[in-house]
Amino acid sequence: MQTIEAQTELKPHTRTKFKTGVLIVNLGTPDSPNTPDVRKYLREFLMDGRVLDIPAAARWPLVNLIISPFRGPKSAKIYQELWEERGSPLKFYGEDAEEMLQERLGDDYVVKLAMRYQSPSMDEGLDLFKKSGFKKIIVVPLFPQYASASTGSVFEKAMKIVSTWQVIPELQFTNTFFDHPKFVEHFTQTARKYMAENHFDHFLFSYHGLPERHMRKGDCTGEVCKLGACCDTLHSMNQLCYRAQCFETTRLMVKELGLKEGEYTTSFQSRLGNDPWIKPYTDDVVKDLAITGKNNVLAFSPAFVSDCLETTIEVGEEYKEMFEENGGKHWQLVESLNNSTVWIDLLEDLITKA
Repeated sequence: MQTIEAQTELKPHTRTKFKTGVLIVNLGTPDSPNTPDVRKYLREFLMDGRVLDIPAAARWPLVNLIISPFRGPKSAKIYQELWEERGSPLKFYGEDAEEMLQERLGDDYVVKLAMRYQSPSMDEGLDLFKKSGFKKIIVVPLFPQYASASTGSVFEKAMKIVSTWQVIPELQFTNTFFDHPKFVEHFTQTARKYMAENHFDHFLFSYHGLPERHMRKGDCTGEVCKLGACCDTLHSMNQLCYRAQCFETTRLMVKELGLKEGEYTTSFQSRLGNDPWIKPYTDDVVKDLAITGKNNVLAFSPAFVSDCLETTIEVGEEYKEMFEENGGKHWQLVESLNNSTVWIDLLEDLITKA
């Protein structure tokens, strides 16, 4: 009679090969550009304590009785401009990435797209992995720079979901990729195509804004964050600071494009409310560029991996109109990674290293 050890040695092909679940997570988008769906999205998004970081007792009436009812119809009109035959670009580019990445990684992985807010939900994706009995799960937030309101919220949500499971598999997170060579490559290669067609006298790098208090709360020392020259270099004490990472992204792209000091500006868009947000503000910069005689501007929005309301509409259309109204001549937006091969190369590298 053969021993158990001998039987195992004779039939190694019977051993199970474990798969890895990969959840790629973007911020989210309404299910439709209709006002009820936009309101639903706004409520879920703004009720996140990492996004609107005020006490829950004050957050609920502000979101549900003021922001959602009044802002919903206005936002719906903008989403209607953005919507395409396939739906929301942020969602269908994510679906493309899911399919392309699955093909690239092969049968050892199962890739699923999720949204932090709305659908497809993180709960659905992680539940699928749970029921499949995966030994390992990798969560990939699709935000180049770290912010508590984006990457941090995805981390928190994933851990909250998995913490309720009786059996918890190995859980791995990827973090930032603001300085990944493939990330820089996409934006600079796309920019060069436009630079070959036109002469640009200024280059604008516009990132999504955040309240200044988010930066200060993220400074664990309480001494580093000054919201100024402290972001001129990236070092061990500010390496997870959103503003510092944005400036570093600009420096890397500027170096690759061979731009000189004075030919480019880093700024922050999409501010809301009366509290101070990180500066300089993009709308102020756009007006100043036009007024001071900059006629041709190439604009980047490197805080996003998919073209969306903040890139296509805000940077591509609203800032263009503002620029031209103040005397500017030509405004061009550099597209996001969307469903490019370089984007899939980047994701594959993040996942295989994880």
